[in-house]
Amino acid sequence: MVMGPSGSGKSTMARQLGEYYSLPVVHIDALYWKPGWVGSTAEELDPKIRAAADQPAWVIDGYYKRTRDYRLERADSVIYLDISRYVCLWRAIRRWMKHRGQERADLGLGCLEKLDWPFIRWIWRYPRIVHGDVLVWLGDIAPPKQVYILKGRRAVRRFMAEAAPGQRTTASTGR
Repeated sequence: MVMGPSGSGKSTMARQLGEYYSLPVVHIDALYWKPGWVGSTAEELDPKIRAAADQPAWVIDGYYKRTRDYRLERADSVIYLDISRYVCLWRAIRRWMKHRGQERADLGLGCLEKLDWPFIRWIWRYPRIVHGDVLVWLGDIAPPKQVYILKGRRAVRRFMAEAAPGQRTTASTGR
């Protein structure tokens, strides 16, 4: 499981780990968003996430609190990208500049890259709204599950150099 705020590099890390270990990669945002940025209901989304987590092996990026425990039961590791909101915001802006008006594989089909005030506000408020809850939840996870809290870009690069040697180790944008 790869988790973290928008713009922290979750999708990039998930793709790199998936490539290195030859695992399928599931982007929860791609399951959640319907064309035109219409969100799925819990009744639509939860079975999709469960079906993905029921596969024998995977890398899943995204948080979605409602299904995190279900995914954790089936995961061997949880990676939390604890990246500064300034870096996340900069990456979201950079990603928007690069992909505006285009679809990305880690989003739902028919969702063109956009950057709006509600999304900027979400990135900015993430540390206050979600971060503490995630850290408490991660602190309660017991072995044999592995928990990695990667604080900052250097920690992400070091982790990727060890986990997937030879892979590009720059943490780029992800949502």
